[in-house]
Amino acid sequence: MDLPTAPVPGRTYRLVPSCFPPIAAFEDVSSADELDAVMELEGWTNDRLVAERLARLPRAQWAFGRPNASIVMAAFLHAPETGTRFADGQLGAWYAGTKVRTAIAEVAYHLRREAAFRRRRQMRLMYRTYVARLAGHYVDVRGLGAQRPEIYQPADYGASQTFGEGIRAQGGAGIIYDSVRLSGGTNVVAYLPGNVREVVQEVHYEVTAPVVGKVVARTLP
Repeated sequence: MDLPTAPVPGRTYRLVPSCFPPIAAFEDVSSADELDAVMELEGWTNDRLVAERLARLPRAQWAFGRPNASIVMAAFLHAPETGTRFADGQLGAWYAGTKVRTAIAEVAYHLRREAAFRRRRQMRLMYRTYVARLAGHYVDVRGLGAQRPEIYQPADYGASQTFGEGIRAQGGAGIIYDSVRLSGGTNVVAYLPGNVREVVQEVHYEVTAPVVGKVVARTLP
């Protein structure tokens, strides 16, 4: 099936746990060579998996010398080893929702799963929001849940990772897709750090996700 591509208009929203404070290793350097030294100094490459992921990311795509470059690079270098919906764990990606409530629903789903795993009634965590604009055209699989159910599985990411990594291997910018966690929501996965632009830190939220019941997201002062 030949799939269309589409730009991502407007702002997108990504929530990052506040327990992982940003480390400004990438913001003030002016070249990739200088960045190598800064990363070693900051200890970013002490982790074998991080070093391997950095080697897989073309230097031309490294984000540096601009605000919040470190948080962009962290999304690619500090991803879960098991991967995410459209990335297999060898290299991370930048995920975002086109609305903040979609981004909240995504993190709440994982909080709820953690609560169930720990046999707790609920989990509560603080997040900071990163707003960004995404350049490029993205493979558009919105509305294809019936035709491509394998990439929309709620918890089994095997087929969707294969699909996504195939697009990445061809140099694709990423994928725009329907949220599995919020009906009517839209998410984007970006494979090129250079396309994640105008990144600004905004609102902080406290998200409470019960195993059963309504998710509550409270804006923090």
